[in-house]
Amino acid sequence: MSVIQPEVPLDDDVLVTRARAGDLEAYDLLVARHTASAYRTAVLLGAGSDSEDVIQEAFVKGYRKLSRYRGESSFRSWLLAIVANETRNLHRSRTRRDGLVLRATAANPASEIAEDGAVGAVLAGERRAALVEALRQLPVRDREVIVCRFLLDLSEEETVATLGWPRGTVKSRTSRALAKLRGLLDREEVRNG
Repeated sequence: MSVIQPEVPLDDDVLVTRARAGDLEAYDLLVARHTASAYRTAVLLGAGSDSEDVIQEAFVKGYRKLSRYRGESSFRSWLLAIVANETRNLHRSRTRRDGLVLRATAANPASEIAEDGAVGAVLAGERRAALVEALRQLPVRDREVIVCRFLLDLSEEETVATLGWPRGTVKSRTSRALAKLRGLLDREEVRNG
């Protein structure tokens, strides 16, 4: 009687090694594994309706530049850095800034609804809308660091790798960006009573 061993998922390093050797299925697995994070990154950094194009271009560039990946950071961080760069390229190519769209990932409304479901949903929607509007008002670099650290839940090290900034810059900009965001949200709260 033979014992069937459960399939062990391959880690990113193994898949990268296989993809470098020409295994397209390995790269397909990396794409499948990181598409959601890449998409969220593109959307939250302001790619809006162009997010799918941005991540597609990022995955193509990632495959072409796979030989340059040195493993100093996680593959995910390296890939998200490419997504961030592609999003910046998109911003530079746009002729007007009106096209910047930030859409937060829709939360599960059921988890936010308190006793009075309708009131809870409206209040949660208003809080999300106020947060998105405040994020839109931040300068691009402040928005990028907030998105990476808190909306994408990247570690400080992953944020350093994703944005390509020194650690000290990530720390100081995070602190300043949070202060600016709090100020914007406080003003909004005062304005709405």
